Amino acid sequence: MESAPRHTPLIHGLPDEIALICLVRVPRRFHNVLRCVSKRWRALLSSEEWHSCRKRNNVDESWVYVICRESGIKCYVLAPDPSSRSLRVMHIIEPPCPRRQGATIEALDKRLFLLGGCSGLTDMDEVYCYDASSNCWNTAAPMPTARCFFVSQSLNEKLYITGGLGLTDKSPNSWDIYDSATNSWCAHKNPMLTPDIVKFIALDGELVTIHKAAWNRMYFAGIYDPLDCTWRGTENEIALCFSSPTVVVDGTLYMLEQTMGTKLMMWQKSTKEWVTLGRLSDKVTRPPCELVAIGRKIYVIGRGLSIVTIDVDTAARVDGFLVTTSVGPLVEEDVSPERCRVIAI
Repeated sequence: MESAPRHTPLIHGLPDEIALICLVRVPRRFHNVLRCVSKRWRALLSSEEWHSCRKRNNVDESWVYVICRESGIKCYVLAPDPSSRSLRVMHIIEPPCPRRQGATIEALDKRLFLLGGCSGLTDMDEVYCYDASSNCWNTAAPMPTARCFFVSQSLNEKLYITGGLGLTDKSPNSWDIYDSATNSWCAHKNPMLTPDIVKFIALDGELVTIHKAAWNRMYFAGIYDPLDCTWRGTENEIALCFSSPTVVVDGTLYMLEQTMGTKLMMWQKSTKEWVTLGRLSDKVTRPPCELVAIGRKIYVIGRGLSIVTIDVDTAARVDGFLVTTSVGPLVEEDVSPERCRVIAI
């Protein structure tokens, strides 16, 4: 009779349950080293069990993925640095199609998606997926409609995209929704019957849509409810963030206003207006900037990956100029951040 395959423990002398609890406490910066130990360790670090165990034990770490364009697309991976109270560069990711124009980036759980874009005069429907656990790229289901320079947002394990170039007469205002659980897309007609969506914001489990009216070049807003697929109008004052970077911290929307100096503003739900938290010195910010948040800290990422750190709790108690921590450019190239996303593992 053939003998049963011998079980190889994760750590010799320990039950796998105990070994897993020990391994998940290894800091994320050493995970590439853990993958080299054995095939079983490599498979473990790519598994959902590893991801959920780190989250369950509150040892998961959030890293920032910054998309920049030089001669092509580059993704800089930044991690919080306790010594400087800022971010530092961990490594650089090269996407499968670095020369593509008009592509967009979104994050779902532990994966980063590179969607669409154009190469020459051809619009693409291709979707590439980067798994931060296994540190590798794969292909995902293609988009129903080829798009370039379009609007996207992630919400509740789904990707929402609309607008852009490359659309046909049959789908000028269509929405495409990607479900990560089934790796499939659904094409929908625009539920709002209002074209020219220029921005999505995920807020309170809904999508705030910012529109540009073609007839008077004014901006207005709406709210899309993904549960019943309905859209309703809302206060147009929130649409003032149409061209400014925004970030949501614990359900509150913040905007970096850069037209008359640089100031951090907060959307006040009770009064339906933007209020100024404080100003930032023009000497520490290097526009154009993007915003990203980890916990209660907002990071302003500017040219050359210069970083300004704002503690939201401190900002709420200080008038005038915000108390911040700033770090000069992290890279020698004068790159400008195009999009920032956070992945926690």
